[in-house]
Amino acid sequence: MRKIWILLWGMLVLFSLTACGEDNGQADVSTSVPETVGTESMLQSAVHQGSESANAQETQSADTNSTEYVTEDIQERSVSDSTGSTAESAADINEAKPVQETEMSEAGGMETDTQNDGEENAVMNMKVQVGDTIFSATLEENVAVSALVDMMRESPVVLQMSDYSGFEKVGPLGTSLPADNSQTTTHAGDIVLYNGNQIVIFYGSNSWSYTRLGHIDDLTGWEEALGNGDVTVTFSLD
Repeated sequence: MRKIWILLWGMLVLFSLTACGEDNGQADVSTSVPETVGTESMLQSAVHQGSESANAQETQSADTNSTEYVTEDIQERSVSDSTGSTAESAADINEAKPVQETEMSEAGGMETDTQNDGEENAVMNMKVQVGDTIFSATLEENVAVSALVDMMRESPVVLQMSDYSGFEKVGPLGTSLPADNSQTTTHAGDIVLYNGNQIVIFYGSNSWSYTRLGHIDDLTGWEEALGNGDVTVTFSLD
């Protein structure tokens, strides 16, 4: 009987030990499972955070690159616009210059023409003094008159003139003028160039090859002033 109790006690102790071992195993399992699950969660969270960080870095890098590209594009456009504006301004200036130079040239040409016209108008008339009487003569426009005017600008042209055939007075210039002769019928008051180096003034009429120089405006007292013999005649500008 005593042996039976010892056997039962031993079985009870063994059962208790077995039960305690199972409880401890379950406890270890339950403890390790949460730890494993927690570790996996932490790993997944870390991976997720790493992915998000990488995505954020990629997004930030893309935004940075996009910003840099937009900035470079704006700078290029600004430089291009500035260059274009500068080129357009230079083109406008270059276009404006020829216009201003043309206007100045035209203005200068007009002033020169005005001066020339004034000079021509100023020498359209000359004084013809016979003795003490002064007459006004209107000049022609030709190369011979231009040469005679140049002579009179330097000093009055004084000629000793002789009567010829009862209708004209003729006197040598002492130099030749460029002639432009044509067959001409003269009348009282005409002044002509004969043979390129003689001036003839008429109080009558004649037909010959002459270069016209001018004509006396008012013939009052003209014939009387010339008289019948030689006379001294002074030609000068008004």
